[in-house]
Amino acid sequence: MPTLTADRIIADVVEVEPDPHPDARGRFLETYRRSWFPLGREMVQGSRSDKTAGSLVGLHYHLHQADYWYVPVGEARVILHDLREGSPTVGATQALRLGGGEERGVFIPPGVAHGFVALTDLTLTYLVDSYYNPDDELGVAWDDPDVAAPWEIEAPVLSARDQANPPRRAIAAEHRPRWRLRT
Repeated sequence: MPTLTADRIIADVVEVEPDPHPDARGRFLETYRRSWFPLGREMVQGSRSDKTAGSLVGLHYHLHQADYWYVPVGEARVILHDLREGSPTVGATQALRLGGGEERGVFIPPGVAHGFVALTDLTLTYLVDSYYNPDDELGVAWDDPDVAAPWEIEAPVLSARDQANPPRRAIAAEHRPRWRLRT
């Protein structure tokens, strides 16, 4: 059974440290199991992102989609920010590292903004519980002072999309996530 860390800083975010099983041929580990996550649903799409050191992605968020991130190669600094109105942790920002020789994945619920900076060249794999929907691809400014993300990088490389994301205060009412109490 892997080590699970639930609700450390942001409600419903769960970090997992899978158990590796090494032998003379190499090693094996499960990187994801739905039963590890209380809010987990069937993951329907898997994707891979290869980035060079210094690349910054985000902050992105979804109203309906949950993500599961895992970095098998390289190291990322991940930033999470709770945008969900009514959440017990609304406005909280959490930083964590994925990869870099540590086996760790993170479940990101809908309404939690997420992004990463590549500390090294890396591969990030992610699973999502909804098929790609451009109407559910939203963003908030990576450098918004209200988010206060500790990126620890001076000159990140960003996409045009990420450079154009609005500050938190400018998110339209119909794009503001709401927290739902799960029982």
